[in-house]
Amino acid sequence: MRLPGRGPVVALGVALVLGAVLSPLASSLPDGLEWALERLGAQLAEQRPPGNFAAPIAEYSLPGVRSSYLGGALAGLVGVLIVFGAGYWVASLLASKRRAGGGKP
Repeated sequence: MRLPGRGPVVALGVALVLGAVLSPLASSLPDGLEWALERLGAQLAEQRPPGNFAAPIAEYSLPGVRSSYLGGALAGLVGVLIVFGAGYWVASLLASKRRAGGGKP
């Protein structure tokens, strides 16, 4: 496996800094999707299947972290790492498929 060049490493570094700095500043007001779900909440509560998935980092807070700023920063870092890892994995799969196909797009 070939090691990544400087570009992905720099991009990950910038994303981590932005995620750590900006996540704690996220608005506490609901976004459009949350607003619509709140309006439809009574209808959706009746249709909700048992065993719903609970988000591990809901509302930008980590369980066990008392500081809301630190919890938000850590949640942002974890989110950036998960998204970057998933994107890197998909890119690696596509690159290996391209190499196996003789370089065809």
